[in-house]
Amino acid sequence: MMKAKAILKALLCSYTLTGVLLLLLAFLLFRMDLSEKVVGMGIVVIYILSCFLGGFVLGRRMKKQKYVWGLLLGTGYFLLLIGVSCLVEKGFPMDIGHVVTTLALCTGGGTLGGMIS
Repeated sequence: MMKAKAILKALLCSYTLTGVLLLLLAFLLFRMDLSEKVVGMGIVVIYILSCFLGGFVLGRRMKKQKYVWGLLLGTGYFLLLIGVSCLVEKGFPMDIGHVVTTLALCTGGGTLGGMIS
């Protein structure tokens, strides 16, 4: 039960950071008329930073096998991201290449955060 709470708290930290950074990106897009390429790179950075933070927070709480907990956090982040996207888009929103890349970014960021914690 304690582990589930820690995972949920770390996911909440990740998604809070995601929300703040996406708002900042939207503001920059509005003010600076950013290109699609820059916005895409910004989203990738947000995925990595958010999963890194969650993995770091979870690794600090778990003390052992921190990288595994970070990997689990990144996977949970990805699954929630895909689930919400499927609900909003009323179907699978991405091609398989994009899905694999996003999974790698989320799990990699979470694992790195767990390792460094």
